[in-house]
Amino acid sequence: MNRLLISAAHKSSGKTLISIGLCAAYRNRGMRVSAFKKGPDYIDPLWLGQASGQPCWNLDFFTMGKQEIQSCFFRHQHGADITLVEGNKGLHDGLDVLGSDSNAALATLLDLPVVLVLDVSGITRGVAPLLTGYACFDPQVRIAGVILNRVAGPRQEGKLCAAIEHYTDFPVLGAIGRAPQLAINERHLGLVPENEDHGAAQRIEQIASVIEDTVDLDTVLSLTAVPQGRSRFPLASSPPGPAPLESKVRIGIARDRAFGFYYPDDLAAFGKAGAELVPFDTLNDNQLPEVDGLFIGGGFPECFLGPLSDNADLREAIRSFIEGGGPAYAECGGLMYLTRSIRWQSAQASMVGVIPADTEVLPRPVGRGYMQFRTSVNHPWPLARDSGDKLHHVHEFHYSRLNGLASDVSTVLSVERGYGLDGSRDGIHIHNLLATYAHQRHLQENPWVDAFVAFVRGARR
Repeated sequence: MNRLLISAAHKSSGKTLISIGLCAAYRNRGMRVSAFKKGPDYIDPLWLGQASGQPCWNLDFFTMGKQEIQSCFFRHQHGADITLVEGNKGLHDGLDVLGSDSNAALATLLDLPVVLVLDVSGITRGVAPLLTGYACFDPQVRIAGVILNRVAGPRQEGKLCAAIEHYTDFPVLGAIGRAPQLAINERHLGLVPENEDHGAAQRIEQIASVIEDTVDLDTVLSLTAVPQGRSRFPLASSPPGPAPLESKVRIGIARDRAFGFYYPDDLAAFGKAGAELVPFDTLNDNQLPEVDGLFIGGGFPECFLGPLSDNADLREAIRSFIEGGGPAYAECGGLMYLTRSIRWQSAQASMVGVIPADTEVLPRPVGRGYMQFRTSVNHPWPLARDSGDKLHHVHEFHYSRLNGLASDVSTVLSVERGYGLDGSRDGIHIHNLLATYAHQRHLQENPWVDAFVAFVRGARR
């Protein structure tokens, strides 16, 4: 059994592409691969899940306690031959100056050796003091080796390897040139999501081929094997679930190229709460399935203005469902889709029109990062309302704002960190719809799926 964390000296060093390639390369060897992503990311896990052949799970200090992180990790890596965690930003970066939420802290918590990806653009001998500093800064972090990325050619590679060998004890596990096969288009928040890329499987195999040719996969395995007696950790309990239910409710979920930001934790929680998720396609389906509620998650609807607007039958069906009292929950891209229109660059198109506002997508982020909110007594879901004055830890990533939203529109979340709708409020409540910029995750601290499913069940009665 092998476990490792892929990190870097700084962000945008190539961690994600190398992680994707490693997952696919080991999977091609017949190994069972389990992948994780540090932080609240949606996009990288979509690619890592495709590459590994199973869902990629998020590990996040802001929304999860340490024991819950351990539980999630050891529960979902069970049975894997190799488990890979992709870090975010640099190895020692985080919110806390003491590093309690850093990638290094995660590596220590989960007893993971680190493979350090170095963007070596414009550097040769200077790599040695960089690595020496990383070796000394936190002795608890075990750096198994380094992968050199964006190597200009054999001459630079030779100088880098000579300096690393002379001044450090770190093995060089690979040297990757500036291969065009490693390119994945980027947009707004990072890589274009895997669910939008029709050629994702082929692209992943191209990346894997580069990694197989440039990284010593066998040495990586030899340096990241789990010693005997260090493979088990105490497991925390899962988020509390409701009592056994008499019947299931059916909840329609938008799953297509426009909407694909869903945590596997949340999807699994729906089944535990007694809900059947019924997918529908906002781009191609002209009617809703027979459902008791709707869930429209995040995505990039602005990139599909024409197809979303042209599908007038489905937009009308969604509007009629919500205005008829059907319970619905929408996050970020889902919220945008439910407004009157979306404007992006020079294009504007009509959307569902339940929310009396128009969405404008801007070139710079409006709300990006971690967010905290409290629920008001007007929250439509009784179980969420009962949480009282509890501070909820979530996140937001949006480049859009709502124009023309009336000040008297009901909102049920008070923002204490982040932006939401306007820096102070979030959670639009219209009919039985709750629409937010906040992305929630079903965890011990916030079992929101249970609250929503209970609300849907109550509305059906």
